[in-house]
Amino acid sequence: MNHSLFQSEIFALTLTLGTYLVALKLYKKTHLSLLHPLLTSIFMLIVVLMMLEVPYKDYFENSFLIHFMLGPSVVALGYVLYDQMKYLKGNVISILTSVLVGSVIGIVSVVCIGKIMGADDILIATLEPKSVTTPIAMGISEKSGGIPSLTAVIVVAVGIFGSIVGPFVMKVLGIESHIAKGLALGASSHGVGTAAAIQIGAVEGALSGLAIGLMGVMTALLIPIINLLFSRI
Repeated sequence: MNHSLFQSEIFALTLTLGTYLVALKLYKKTHLSLLHPLLTSIFMLIVVLMMLEVPYKDYFENSFLIHFMLGPSVVALGYVLYDQMKYLKGNVISILTSVLVGSVIGIVSVVCIGKIMGADDILIATLEPKSVTTPIAMGISEKSGGIPSLTAVIVVAVGIFGSIVGPFVMKVLGIESHIAKGLALGASSHGVGTAAAIQIGAVEGALSGLAIGLMGVMTALLIPIINLLFSRI
């Protein structure tokens, strides 16, 4: 099949954005969690690429701009945080502690469950940065000896799951704090969770954006230390 269309960046970007908009419209019409627009658009793109027999490599190379924009989009959350800066006053210690605990638990749980189930070091390294935003997670995975491409898939899956289940769990537990909600979604579900947090409220969105950055830094620093400790046990 002629793949000349996919040699065009405009076509690849239009296909990606158009697929997402269709998936978003479907989600708004049905309100079914299983039809989350991010998840649906991924499956739709897979079907299109398979039907047209287009190698993923060709598609990815010509839609790299979307991947590149992941970084700036996370940084842009800083504006939302600046607008809600008053909520940081008097809460710095509790915020740092919460994210630190979340990072440690996220890493240690993966290592422990992985070792109990007999997973090899490569798979564990791939899963460790599951709660960190994709660009940072892929970098951490590569440095730790994991598989960055698989890490990206896992990160997306974790984000979708957390954004759907997180608000429900917090409602059941009776968590009312705007700060707690934002930190929980950002620390566990990164960008996708932050999108859900923004829908809940401006404060939640701002703190969720902060949690993304803090989780990235803390996870990058803690993974080598935790791996070293487990290697000595």
